[in-house]
Amino acid sequence: MRFEEELVALLPRLRRFARGLARHPGDADDLCQAAIERALKSRDQWQDGTRLDSWMYRITRNLWIDERRAAGRRGVHSPIDDAATQVAGDGAAEVEAGALRGDVDGAMARLPDEQREVVMLVLVEGYAYREAADILEVPIGTVTSRLARGRETLMHYLGEAA
Repeated sequence: MRFEEELVALLPRLRRFARGLARHPGDADDLCQAAIERALKSRDQWQDGTRLDSWMYRITRNLWIDERRAAGRRGVHSPIDDAATQVAGDGAAEVEAGALRGDVDGAMARLPDEQREVVMLVLVEGYAYREAADILEVPIGTVTSRLARGRETLMHYLGEAA
């Protein structure tokens, strides 16, 4: 498969990861677009035969970290709450599913950044601990402890929402 085809096939997962990091859909779309632009400009740095998804997650995470640092210098950015701008659906099941999704999204958004990125990689994207450690460029023990704390914190937050 060609580089561009693999990149296109990766887009839904990359966007989900970006949303987990950025917390807001608009910011996630911007982050995803920036990561794709960076990947296309830096294509010669990707080694054929290696995992494109790991390379893209690393690019996305590094861009997110850069943006967080820049935002810290600019001041806090508070986007409009997405839940307040959406219109509810018709069915009770749809409303209940939306509420649960909102609870989970809210709990994820409250996690510290380090825990949220590990939870996104391991629990949402299904990466092995070693792969997540490689993407995040941290020891595997760090991934293990952040994931344990992240799970515990999520359960606490979701318990509050019930």
